[in-house]
Amino acid sequence: MDHQNQSSSSGIVIIGSGLAGFTVIRELRKLDKAVPITLVTREPGYFYSKPMLSTALASNKSAEQLVSSNAEGMAAQLEITILDDLDVTEINTASQTIETSKGSIPYGKLVLGLGADQIRLPLQGNAAKEVITVNDLEEYAQFRKAIAGKKRIVILGAGLIGCEFANDLVLGSYEVDVIDLAPQALGRLLPEAAAQALQTKLSEAGVRWHFGTTVQSVDRNGESLTVTLANGTVITSDVFLSAVGLKPRLDLAKASGIATGTGITVNRQLETSAKNVFAIGDCAEVDGLVLPYVMPIMQAARALAPNLIGQPATLTYPAMPVMVKTPALPTIVSPPAKGALGDWKINDVEGGLEARFESSDGKLLGFALLGTATAQRGALTKELPPILQ
Repeated sequence: MDHQNQSSSSGIVIIGSGLAGFTVIRELRKLDKAVPITLVTREPGYFYSKPMLSTALASNKSAEQLVSSNAEGMAAQLEITILDDLDVTEINTASQTIETSKGSIPYGKLVLGLGADQIRLPLQGNAAKEVITVNDLEEYAQFRKAIAGKKRIVILGAGLIGCEFANDLVLGSYEVDVIDLAPQALGRLLPEAAAQALQTKLSEAGVRWHFGTTVQSVDRNGESLTVTLANGTVITSDVFLSAVGLKPRLDLAKASGIATGTGITVNRQLETSAKNVFAIGDCAEVDGLVLPYVMPIMQAARALAPNLIGQPATLTYPAMPVMVKTPALPTIVSPPAKGALGDWKINDVEGGLEARFESSDGKLLGFALLGTATAQRGALTKELPPILQ
């Protein structure tokens, strides 16, 4: 796409065309129809729903079908300039320009919506390079190509993404083995009883679990892969998917002298340590929190948009339950805050399970709702304290 020279010094430049980037633009356009906005992305500039990557197989959607609008469509709809297939090499915070593979672009305000990378564990074996991660649409298209006509898939990681993919793949009649060092699925989110319930339902659907162990090596053996686990188990598979978690993309910020912690450090106005530079989404750390989910992005975009056009706003996070897309046993979880004091109380209900994390004086600080208990989501969410107020 051509570099239309719209960027006046008052223009807003956004790096990253994921949910964070596009949501900020939508919020900006509600407030200001005229401010020049340029979106810079190394992707093709299309819009798609990333959360659907882990459920697309069972819903018979190809990678192409997940794209809801191409770059031209998005540029016209939002009245923005999209510069796609562009790598940003440097941010010059003094001159307020970014250097890209096709020249330099000035900004009045800059938003980093850089996202996160899948963590890749160093694995042994001659097929370690064949390990697949799925973190964007193009990687998903490659994954679908790799599994076409195959039967057996190993997933490393029993977290949110690992469990969602496992459920999606067994629904697509694949044989699935899931490996995790933790003793249970969704170790960071669910109490043991809830994890057990989810594991049982996924086992019944065909998932085989390997907990408390890790992958020793991945080797190519003719047509198939031999996956050797630390506990001695050997799994024969066709494709190896790694889903062990995300790490915020920090390199660009670090190289530009912008403060980082686990993520790019921002305050409650989403400002980084550099003047006129903001960050949002999976790459950003707000008050020590990195929350790589849809709801926090929506909240943050609503606070960021006014700040970008000079209307002060402060980010707050209400309780934001996370939906785990596992049709075998639908799960909604709102984990207690780090370091919260209390205990899990487990209630088995017909067709599901309700787990409440309560303080010693009976206040609800978190919950996990499975199966029929997910109907309680609205009522229980109202009882929870905000994450950031």
